[in-house]
Amino acid sequence: MRVIDADVLVTGLDAEPIDDGRLVVDEEGAIDAVGPREDVAAPPDAAHDTYPAVAPGLIDAHVHLQGTRTMNPLVWTTESSELGTARATADLRSLLAAGFTAVRDVGSTTGLGLREAVAEGTIPGPRVFTSAQSISQTGGHGDSHFLPYEWAATGEGSLATLADGADECRKEARKRIRNGVDVLKIMTTGGVLSEKDAPDQSQFTDAEIRAFVEEAHRVGIPVASHAQGAPGIKAALRNGVDTIEHGFWVDEECLELFEETGATFVPTLSIMHRLLEHGADHGVPDYGLEKAREASEAHLDSVRRAYENDVPIATGTDFLGPEPVPHGENALELELLVEEIGMSEHEALQSATRIAARTIPDDDVGTLEVGNRGDVLALVGDPCEDLEAIRTPETVYVDGEPVGL
Repeated sequence: MRVIDADVLVTGLDAEPIDDGRLVVDEEGAIDAVGPREDVAAPPDAAHDTYPAVAPGLIDAHVHLQGTRTMNPLVWTTESSELGTARATADLRSLLAAGFTAVRDVGSTTGLGLREAVAEGTIPGPRVFTSAQSISQTGGHGDSHFLPYEWAATGEGSLATLADGADECRKEARKRIRNGVDVLKIMTTGGVLSEKDAPDQSQFTDAEIRAFVEEAHRVGIPVASHAQGAPGIKAALRNGVDTIEHGFWVDEECLELFEETGATFVPTLSIMHRLLEHGADHGVPDYGLEKAREASEAHLDSVRRAYENDVPIATGTDFLGPEPVPHGENALELELLVEEIGMSEHEALQSATRIAARTIPDDDVGTLEVGNRGDVLALVGDPCEDLEAIRTPETVYVDGEPVGL
């Protein structure tokens, strides 16, 4: 057993942090007790650690564990999955060291293998929840527009495979489920880094989206949709998608649908911020830079209005691995939620804990509550006063055990 004491204990819940708090983690790595020190007895045989502050391990709800080291989409399709997997093991180590104890990988050829390697203890890393390759319509955001169709249609080395028509979409969903994915990822609009479509263009029909959702929900896994323009956001929400990724143009009807469906918004401010700031220096194609510039202000305005309307907003960076979007700097998303959207530090922490946990099928991570996993960050300062404290955790615990990196 392990006892972790802290001057300030942030639980991840929508409640005030606990002063002079105590956390007890049992031999199985689950939280046995949590509360003020005066109310929680310390088992006499337990290891005992004390810190200025502790918080739940953070969750990035939108990453790509492809192990790429370039922002050039052409290279993504030509590099070997083996090389990507090797690099991604280093990325997982960086994520864990940065305090991210769980990630949702929403488009990679490596995610399933990495998930198993982490779970069996072969490599260190956060808990991995993965969609494996995402699914796009032909000519959609996940299609490699710059390749001949015959090559792109194989899905070889791509972050996505193609499906058209409700029956084909249903079969692709079943193939992912057969492979054991944790989430289904689809594309209901065009995007910034796809060459021949645009973020405001709707993709997939209602019947196609329903086919994905029906198959996923039948086996209890969520569906995430890359959705940037309002028509594609609304189509996704009307047909039961669980999370909206990016959301550049959220209109009033979108907000009403968020409220009606209870869906979670993962806005990925970080990648847009870094594309605009450094993309031109790191090989981002001109068409991607132009589309990012055109969408930037609308994106920020959409997230602000979603926040003001109490839409659940989860932390997700869309980081891929290369400069300027390296794994390990994922706390940028929390900082942007405070600086650009107006969240408090405590709200931003909940976005990366309690709310981000809504995006994955497991219900025992994200908050420091009895029965949850003992995934804990030990910090040198109170993150509700200064988010900088989460940038360099003093110790990262997974299942109540300190991680040696």
